[in-house]
Amino acid sequence: MAEDDEDRADALFHALSDRTRRDILRRVLAGEHSVSALAEKYDMSFAAVQKHVAVLTKAGLITKRRDGRRQLASGDVAAVRSVSSMLSDIEQIWRGRINRIDELLADEESENT
Repeated sequence: MAEDDEDRADALFHALSDRTRRDILRRVLAGEHSVSALAEKYDMSFAAVQKHVAVLTKAGLITKRRDGRRQLASGDVAAVRSVSSMLSDIEQIWRGRINRIDELLADEESENT
């Protein structure tokens, strides 16, 4: 993977590593929400929710726009699909490794019988 891709993966997985951020992402994927409305859903300060939204925005998982004084957040479905694609790529690598281990064990077993 190129360095930029690695940095992007780090940002995505960091953003998704927190339960609250994953919940915020689910909400904004279902529909646009103001940051204020999101803050009402959690037992934390508005500033804390703003920070979570900022991490998700930096990772490219959500976009924000202004509507007067309100900040509106929306989920970026394409970005979520890119995470899914990354995970599929990693899964394929590990499946290949596991299959190779299985082959080596089977070869060793047949040599011992």
